[in-house]
Amino acid sequence: MSKTVEFFFDFGSPTTYLAWTQLPRICANAGAALVYRPMLLGGVFQATGNSSPVVIPSKGRFMVQDLARFAKRYRVPMKFNPHFPINTLGLMRGAVAVQLHQPERFDAYVSAIFRAMWVDGLNMGDASVVGRVLIEAGFDPEQIMTQSTESDVKEALKSATDEAVRRGAFGAPSMFVGDELFFGQDRLDFLQEALQS
Repeated sequence: MSKTVEFFFDFGSPTTYLAWTQLPRICANAGAALVYRPMLLGGVFQATGNSSPVVIPSKGRFMVQDLARFAKRYRVPMKFNPHFPINTLGLMRGAVAVQLHQPERFDAYVSAIFRAMWVDGLNMGDASVVGRVLIEAGFDPEQIMTQSTESDVKEALKSATDEAVRRGAFGAPSMFVGDELFFGQDRLDFLQEALQS
């Protein structure tokens, strides 16, 4: 692999879901490696003074319409989650736990959580709902919950979040090719160009 795309992501971001639906194909076509970097979007917002676009009502309405446009363009299912915003700390620690302890099942975890959030519109802030989603995807929720509380998992998530901010990230999705930052599902064309150059 001549190039690498580092994908700093948080399940709570609808634009990140859209980017996720496209990145594996983009990277495969370019012969590039896709490296998933779970981070905590709330931590990025806090460190940078940024916030979700939906806090501005007119921008929020536009964003929902624009997300639908991109979902149609990408030919992927999407439903804006009625429970948005959702605290994703547990989900992101779960991603790190699976990445560290069950790396062969990481893609399955990511897929299950993204689809529950942005296709099925489930309340992924409810532990019982998360548990059902994980069971349906073939995971042991208790195991993931236990591993999510381990110090190495917590530290890995914090470290990745701090690194993203240090490298210039201010939201999600944040994608890096080398030191070059590409932000948002609407900048994937520039990312593709970087991979081809």
